[in-house]
Amino acid sequence: MHLSIIGLTLICIGSFFLLTASVGILRFPDFYTRLHAAGVGDSLGAPCVVLGAVFYNFSFFTLAKAILILLIMWITNSTSCHVLSRIAYNMGLEPFTSKRK
Repeated sequence: MHLSIIGLTLICIGSFFLLTASVGILRFPDFYTRLHAAGVGDSLGAPCVVLGAVFYNFSFFTLAKAILILLIMWITNSTSCHVLSRIAYNMGLEPFTSKRK
C-alpha cells in the first residue's frame, strides 16, 4: 500500500516536470533555451515516471530493468543535448540576446 502511494507521487512529480518542459519548449525564444527545457524535462521527468512505475508494481526484475533503462536514458539524454547544441553552435546559430538587431 505504501509503495503504491510513493509510486503515484513519483509519477505525478515526473508528469509535472514533463508538462513544464513541454510548456518551456513552446514558450522559450530560441533553440538553446528550448533544448535546455527539453533536456532537463527528460532528465528529471522521465526517470521519476519510471521509478514511480517500479514502486507501483514492485518486483526485483522490474527494478533491475528500470535501473538499466534509467542509466541508458541519462547517458543518451545528456549526450544528445550536448551534441545538438554543439552542432547548432558550429553551424553559426547564435543564442538569443535582448540586444539582437
